[in-house]
Amino acid sequence: MYLARLLRRKEILRVKIPTGETSHRSVTKMTVREALNMALDEELARDERVFILGEEVAEFDGAYKITRGLWKKYGDKRLIDTPISEAGFCGIAIGAALAGLRPICEFMTFNFSMQAFDRIINSAAKNFYMSGGRYSVPVLFRGPNGNCKGLAAQHSQCFAAWYMSTPGLKVMSPATCEDYRGCLKSAVRDPDPVIMLESEMLYNIEFPVSDQAMDKDYQIPIGKAKVEKPGKHITLVTHGQAYIYTLQAAELLAGQGIEAEVINLRSLRPLDWDTIFKSISKTHRLMTVELGWPRCGVGAEIIATVMENPVFFQLDAPAVRCAGVDVPMPYSEKMEYECTPKDHHIADYAKRICGTKF
Repeated sequence: MYLARLLRRKEILRVKIPTGETSHRSVTKMTVREALNMALDEELARDERVFILGEEVAEFDGAYKITRGLWKKYGDKRLIDTPISEAGFCGIAIGAALAGLRPICEFMTFNFSMQAFDRIINSAAKNFYMSGGRYSVPVLFRGPNGNCKGLAAQHSQCFAAWYMSTPGLKVMSPATCEDYRGCLKSAVRDPDPVIMLESEMLYNIEFPVSDQAMDKDYQIPIGKAKVEKPGKHITLVTHGQAYIYTLQAAELLAGQGIEAEVINLRSLRPLDWDTIFKSISKTHRLMTVELGWPRCGVGAEIIATVMENPVFFQLDAPAVRCAGVDVPMPYSEKMEYECTPKDHHIADYAKRICGTKF
């Protein structure tokens, strides 16, 4: 498995990360793990109301070492190890936010957030509305989302569509180091509850980071997508881990004369409809790419909204979803590999949409 080999060898992706607007600036390379750790450190230092709680986040340095060194630096009041009780420590985080603090609640995996689903949906998401705008809940829920490698059905679900369907929540799904830094900082400083869906498979991957993104106050506005690769033949809309395979697919397509425009959503609720609609008006073809299930998924929402808007008449071919297979994730790594779209799957779908004429 190509991505797994990258993780083991700690190499930079073979995909050429577009330099675009940062090409004239110097860049630093770091892993997503390092980008998250640095951003958390900066936010803890910036605002004494910020604290982190979750399983093994303090003395153990985090299950994925995202919080490495922070407990030693900030102490017991700023990094709190909790019992294995998601419903409990999620409720504590919401209560702390209502009391004026800025908690960062880490789930060891978003699969475990199901134990705290009532707290997130019925308390965090609805409190501002039900209090008539008097009590906001500035809490960030973060942790790995989706499949990793050989974790089987109960630990490999993508919760993007689950949470983005809930009014009152903001949902982010970063891909690059700059995304992780900018999204986390915006989420911590936002007055509303934010879900940040991360990828365990990306934690050890290196990306270039511009000087601009290294600024301590660098933020990515919630609700703003980014055109990572311009193109004119088809629009590929993606998020999170799927972004990697989508860029690889765009590289394959370029070798066959198809210029794909790749949009990295970064924010799932709210969605950046302006960027999506503008791209469709240029390419006249649309495909969404995600690793989650196709039914009622992120792509299903995007395509339905496109159908309901005048931009629909800009399409020269039916819009298509490229998503994970509609089955529980197998335990076998070989079967798991075939259950989510990879670069060749995405490229094949795109070629069928584009046909032979442009």
